[in-house]
Amino acid sequence: MSGMRDPVQHLVIGGGPAGSMLAMRLAGAGRAVALLDKEREPHHKVCGEFLSREAVAYLEQAGIKPRELGASAITRIRLTSGRRTVESQLPFTALSLSRLVLDEALLKRAEEAGCKIRRGAVAEQLERHESGWSVRLRSAERIHAQTVFLATGKHDLHGWERRGGVQTDLVGFKMHWRLAPVQTEGLRGAMELFLFRSGYGGLSLIEGEAANLCLVVRRKRLGALGGWSELLQSMCEKLPLLRSRLKDATACWAKPLAISPIPYGYLGKPADGVWRVGDQAAVIPSFTGDGMSIALHSGSLAAEMYLADRSAEDYTLCLNEQLCSGMRLASLLSQAMVMPPGRILAPFLLSPFPNLLERIASLTRIPDCALVVAAMCNENPTARRPIPIL
Repeated sequence: MSGMRDPVQHLVIGGGPAGSMLAMRLAGAGRAVALLDKEREPHHKVCGEFLSREAVAYLEQAGIKPRELGASAITRIRLTSGRRTVESQLPFTALSLSRLVLDEALLKRAEEAGCKIRRGAVAEQLERHESGWSVRLRSAERIHAQTVFLATGKHDLHGWERRGGVQTDLVGFKMHWRLAPVQTEGLRGAMELFLFRSGYGGLSLIEGEAANLCLVVRRKRLGALGGWSELLQSMCEKLPLLRSRLKDATACWAKPLAISPIPYGYLGKPADGVWRVGDQAAVIPSFTGDGMSIALHSGSLAAEMYLADRSAEDYTLCLNEQLCSGMRLASLLSQAMVMPPGRILAPFLLSPFPNLLERIASLTRIPDCALVVAAMCNENPTARRPIPIL
């Protein structure tokens, strides 16, 4: 797609799961949709790459089968703090798939639905006018749109920054590894969660037998250590299981991906009047594994409510109501996990009650809100039936 000089009916800024799902749903309903993706080529992103039952359901109903893309199955959680490890079954079978593969599959489906995809288009300014919206790109080109949806992930657009995160002092890292064969087998089927001083992280297999290590650490602790290499060394010294996993492992990249700040606990504010999806709408702590399902759900919900002639404020209030209880619990647990008492006591508290991990996983899932969306969409007979949440 060479340009968009003519006015655009619906413009989605951001090509992640939320933006692609939204664009796919609108285009499938017959609307003219254009999507801007700032990256020119497929790329990796800082992400735990965990697909919950809800996320898998959304993908499959969109025509994407993660297992056929190579996703690895996860049936167990293994929590480690120091030398103590507690294991529990997940209340569902989850999958793990790299964002590089997943995002490309979603963009392809959006394009097949009729959405016009524009690569390498970086939005730098968004202005509201009486007749709609104006978006200025880094290239100085301006795009005029009737409706704009913000799906820029954890990266804010200038002038439209998110406010109100509960936990904002964390730095996120991600690295893919090739483990030794015996360690690959030991990790298979599990999501291993590691608690360490001022942070926590997860390790799981993705497609192609690679392992994804994604973690967050408090900025002050990272500064005291000096950087990624020192942080990883410190973790391996205190976590024998992680040290074993990474023994004889080969890093897939010269350096990890990193991101900061991460506004954990953030929920969008209805007052700003913008259609925000994905991390622009809500940022749940990564240990819950619910980020991807929220992204896909918010994109679908925004599309359905827009097609039902509901406002951005209605959508934001609806999404917040669905997420607030799980977000509150997840934020409290995340804050506890980066503090010494929480890190030390967690395995002792969970050892007598291993099913508590399963219970926590259930409590931080997206609630079944299909009936709420259906009721809203039934007010508009031309609106498409919403994708149910299982």
